Amino acid sequence: MQFVPGMLVKSKKGRDKDHIYVVMDVESRYVYVADGNHRTICNMKRKNKKHLQVIKKRVCSPNADDKEVKKTCLAV
Repeated sequence: MQFVPGMLVKSKKGRDKDHIYVVMDVESRYVYVADGNHRTICNMKRKNKKHLQVIKKRVCSPNADDKEVKKTCLAV
């Protein structure tokens, strides 16, 4: 699965299991995610790609602010 910024994903492993995030940045092995509440855009979480499950392909704009990211994550 190809990850792109703006996707809605769900964490499958770790302390944050079943938590909903928006993908903000993509590297070769890792994805940086934010939820707008605990994990803001300034404090994104680095997650391994294999620990994430895609929920929706494109929900949020890649240059969204914390308010928009929080609204998107809570809508699910």
